[in-house]
Amino acid sequence: MAKQAKSRGVTKANFPTREEILAFIRDATGKVGKREIAKAFQIKGSDRRELRELLSEMQDDGLLAGNRKEIRRAGALPPVTILELIEFDDDGYLIGEPTAWDSGEGPKPKVLVELQSSPSRGASRSTSTDDTAAIGDRILARLTELDDDADETYRYTAKIIRRLQREKRRLLGIFQAHEKGGGTVRSVDRKSARDLIVQSGDDKDATDGDLVRFEMIRQGRLHVERARISEVLGNPKAQQQISLIAIHSHGIPEDFPATVLQELQQLPAIDLAGRTDLRNIPLITIDPADARDHDDAVHAQTDDDATNPGGWLVTVAIADVAHYVPPSSRLDREAQKRGNSVYFPDRVVPMLPEEISNDLCSLRELEERPCLAVRMQFDKSGTKKGHTFHRAVMRSAAKLSYEDAQAAFDGRPSDKAALLLENTLKPLMGAYKALSSARQRRSPLELELPERRIKLDQSGQVDRVVVPERLDAHRLIEEFMIQANVAAAESLEKAKCPLIYRAHDQPSKEKLKSLRVFLDSLGLKLPQQATLRPDAFNRILQTTKELPVKDLVSEVVLRSQSQAEYTTENYGHFGLNLRRYAHFTSPIRRYADLTVHRALIRALKLGPIEAGNDPAEELAGVAEHISGTERRAMAAERETVDRLIAHYLSDRVGAEFAGRISGVTGSGLFIRLDETGADGFVPASTLDDDYYHFIENLHAMVGDRNNLAFRLGDQVEVRLVEAIPIAGALRFEMLSKGKKQHLSLSKGWRGRTPSRGRPRRRR
Repeated sequence: MAKQAKSRGVTKANFPTREEILAFIRDATGKVGKREIAKAFQIKGSDRRELRELLSEMQDDGLLAGNRKEIRRAGALPPVTILELIEFDDDGYLIGEPTAWDSGEGPKPKVLVELQSSPSRGASRSTSTDDTAAIGDRILARLTELDDDADETYRYTAKIIRRLQREKRRLLGIFQAHEKGGGTVRSVDRKSARDLIVQSGDDKDATDGDLVRFEMIRQGRLHVERARISEVLGNPKAQQQISLIAIHSHGIPEDFPATVLQELQQLPAIDLAGRTDLRNIPLITIDPADARDHDDAVHAQTDDDATNPGGWLVTVAIADVAHYVPPSSRLDREAQKRGNSVYFPDRVVPMLPEEISNDLCSLRELEERPCLAVRMQFDKSGTKKGHTFHRAVMRSAAKLSYEDAQAAFDGRPSDKAALLLENTLKPLMGAYKALSSARQRRSPLELELPERRIKLDQSGQVDRVVVPERLDAHRLIEEFMIQANVAAAESLEKAKCPLIYRAHDQPSKEKLKSLRVFLDSLGLKLPQQATLRPDAFNRILQTTKELPVKDLVSEVVLRSQSQAEYTTENYGHFGLNLRRYAHFTSPIRRYADLTVHRALIRALKLGPIEAGNDPAEELAGVAEHISGTERRAMAAERETVDRLIAHYLSDRVGAEFAGRISGVTGSGLFIRLDETGADGFVPASTLDDDYYHFIENLHAMVGDRNNLAFRLGDQVEVRLVEAIPIAGALRFEMLSKGKKQHLSLSKGWRGRTPSRGRPRRRR
């Protein structure tokens, strides 16, 4: 147990009390991490280890939550926070939820919002007598914590400081025209997919089926809401581009400004002076069959160094985007704003104009291209002995698809691959086997979740949903890219050059606790150590490999992990089990990689580029921004897939499907269909054979009388009762009965109904 003292100032042998740490976190105005706590209490040197132990104990005891970067009181909300107003309760009070919340701590706490003019008890839940806030609004609010025994539903009350401007991305919908003028608009947001009246004159000449941006208008004494069209964005169905909804919904920049395109007329030619000539090395690209750009090429050969018997030399060449996109240019500023390319089934929204991404920086077969190459030396066991970076010029010897390369590895080469087999493909596989051996010793997190791929027909509609086979050709390229990324981080650290890392923190204690409860329900055990390594999760995954729940366990393990991010602070990559890692291999589509390329060119003096390093504080801002654009892209891509599948299934309403319960909440069950991987919802209110209670720690809904349960991972049969394509939403009816799973409600559960009385403040 760490030693404790009463005062803020401490000596080597004395530490603050738990109460002092909690008070410091409570009163802090910004983020608090271990570093800030150590600084505040003057804890230095080896004493930091005792501080870590104390903080770990407090997390184990449920007093603290968070990770090494941010620590807070467990389950607590800050006194001033942003809430999203989600519903009225049964007594007519407006309810909000925090916009930022770690799902590992359970469901978001509900906050009762005090309106300037509160509705009378029993008032309609669709109206409010306060015109300052409504469902869907985001507010900045001051919270007051309630007594522990005051109310079982709410932990806080809130007073509105101000209503925040509605995000434009939330106010998008599909317009449906009426014959006599005007029409209705339905929001594309699945949380509020309802029809709003658009009066004649407010439709801005929108035609039936158009995607529109609209604003809310409240009229009359009852504040009835309607919509006014502010912008017509096009017709997704007519253009066979359902991704248009996600692009505008998330504010993803689509068209390049004219000033950016003008710079394309002044791009520099390749100057071979000072570049390493790699044109005689048979580098090849291996990509998806439908790839439009090729930003990486690979080559391997046996090492003829007598001190490295059985070793390998691996070269990874990456398109030299920095040659065409100088710092602070309009091209650079636009690329930084976009952060990354966004990939939809029907289109790509690129980070850079196609003249660069699909032409000048695409490593096309038999065409000369500038590149940044890393040459790595591995011993026969796959351990890296050293590496060097080169600014070079190359000529791709061939372009192969993953399937072409795999067929050649399996002894069935095409005519084209047969010419490359002995001198190019076999050495690549030999080097990969050595690197694969090293990977097994490193034991990164081995999560192989099935990935849905949408195949469209010529009209842009869904033809089928497939799960591509995972090939050794995929793994080969992946491992070569990982090693190149590690080499980039190592070189920049050695040069003491600021850089943007790709970091992945270890799972938080809250998420591990939730994962252990779930695994316990399946008879599986996760070690109780304070710090786990990836192989602990791998053993769980291996145990369930032959079980029906293997995909579910993989997904729950994935949910327990922290989210990878870009940061100037190196705290390693937990999933890959690497101490340092930076993205280097895709500067065409990721701005982080472009910053790493520039840093390498400067630090290693590989050629002319703007003098000086990017300041660390400037890179920190860039890292935060591009982490956000990455999350935006992921959300947009996922929503588009959901909408496409909802379109695909919309003519099968009434059909029955097999699926698994992929989520359990108090409001219902999430179902993932076996056939397409589509996700849909069964509202708890439709489970009409009993009244079901949500038991969070069991991931189950249990019947009040029949004691039957629906649990996470259960195989079920459902009927599709509604598909809302524009929202990507599916609603199911449960056909299966709950199962006897030796679950039962405690005595206190039966007959208990939540109190709706006015809660008391904490004193």
